[in-house]
Amino acid sequence: MTAHALPTHKPRPLIDLLVSLILPSLILMKLSSPERLGADQALLLALAFPLGWGAFELVRYRKFNFIALLGLVSVLLTGGIGLLQLDPQWLAVKEAAIPGLIGLAVIGSTRTRYPLVHTLLYNRTVLNVDLIQQHLEAHGQHSAFDRRLLHATYALSGTFFFSSAMNYILARWLVTSPAGSEAFNAELAQMNLLSYPMIAIPSLLMMLGIFYYLWRTIHDLTGLSLEEIMAQPVRRD
Repeated sequence: MTAHALPTHKPRPLIDLLVSLILPSLILMKLSSPERLGADQALLLALAFPLGWGAFELVRYRKFNFIALLGLVSVLLTGGIGLLQLDPQWLAVKEAAIPGLIGLAVIGSTRTRYPLVHTLLYNRTVLNVDLIQQHLEAHGQHSAFDRRLLHATYALSGTFFFSSAMNYILARWLVTSPAGSEAFNAELAQMNLLSYPMIAIPSLLMMLGIFYYLWRTIHDLTGLSLEEIMAQPVRRD
């Protein structure tokens, strides 16, 4: 009996973030009140998204989804803070811990065979990696590229550390009511609303800056144009 080949796994960081972090957070904010699902049921529903998505990727692609695990931990911590009515300062710690851990993981991955910068930026769904590698080898620029890619990795981790610090400041500033109360949920919603202009947009601009740096690095070291550097869509005859 012939074994079936596993489907090709393509990194989908935006879908990972949506399913594992954004949707569960919205569920906890909007559906935790007694007149809706209640805290217990909202927590179970929120947990179902990162748990289900991580299980799907593991079964279908045999790939462990790190972002889904972070989403699961984040939901458990946020829901646990509300259910156990812990001091709001623990929410600030939790909000800072998730991006902080990602930042540390980005730096730590430089010591492995699979740096996270490859998954997030330097991958075949975004860039024409094979052509870039050919030109780097032809020009003898592999070492120079590896050094600059390491700089980009440190800059990428810096965006997560920025997010970690801002999350902590924002949570401490806005969320002051007892956990589990109606005021706590309202302050949590306000914090998430303000996190977009104060954290998400600056972080996105930083990411675009890193991507521009990566593009300029590849262009300078290989002479390839932007059209050649970007991944080409698969042509189906």
